[in-house]
Amino acid sequence: MTGLRYVYAVCRPFGAPLQAELTGVAGAPAKMLHHHGLIAVVSDVPERDFAEEPLRAHLEDLDWLAATARGHQQVVDALTAVTTPLPLRLGTVFRDDSGVRVMIEEREEVFLRTLDRLEGRVEWGVKIYVEPTGQAETAGPDVTEGKPVSGRDYLRQRRSKARTQEDTWQRAEQFSGRLHSLLSEHADAARLHAPQNSALSRASGQNVLNAAYLVPRAQSEEFVEIVDRTKGEEPGMRVELTGPWAAYSFVEPAAADGTHTAEEAGSAGEEGS
Repeated sequence: MTGLRYVYAVCRPFGAPLQAELTGVAGAPAKMLHHHGLIAVVSDVPERDFAEEPLRAHLEDLDWLAATARGHQQVVDALTAVTTPLPLRLGTVFRDDSGVRVMIEEREEVFLRTLDRLEGRVEWGVKIYVEPTGQAETAGPDVTEGKPVSGRDYLRQRRSKARTQEDTWQRAEQFSGRLHSLLSEHADAARLHAPQNSALSRASGQNVLNAAYLVPRAQSEEFVEIVDRTKGEEPGMRVELTGPWAAYSFVEPAAADGTHTAEEAGSAGEEGS
């Protein structure tokens, strides 16, 4: 057998069909595997790319990894539109359907507990950036004036620039704290992630808030309106909203974990390293 089982997510049975011709990782169609009152959403993927050794090598290939992540996310997004999925980690692979069933049985209690907690809820992401032009806009004449003509002039400009930067970061910290507190009041749970590295994310500005919020679907419109009202509230600060997503940030580690190798999954369904 050359086909392995790639698992995107686990969820409860749902009435709505998946999108017609929904494809995921490696362009393979997504299908549902029912077991113990749960559904694992899976695709058949080639062993030449997803067995233990080639998968480990591919995970060092950023282009391959990005394409795989897009396929993974495409399926999870489709599930999020019709149910509450519990997304598994990128690269969760089993030898066959029996390996997937063993995984469901071993983690059934965790899956059910997590699905109960996430039911009817989605994740929204909120980021705040200090705009790269914010300093120039708020600096005042001392920083924007011409080339210093003396050492004293140079030091004065340096001190003025340092004060401006300190004021900007203080405003950013206060604004981020206020917004996070406000949004947390309108969410069932919140998570603060480490700020993104702008060199890696390619987003303009310096990320000062990177947060996720677990919000009931029925209250999502109100949550979005609250975020929208804050945009433009603080000069030089950019607020970005993303979502709704499956609740990646609020899945128990034991439920989401499971980058399985094909060999390990085929024998016992145990978690790989």
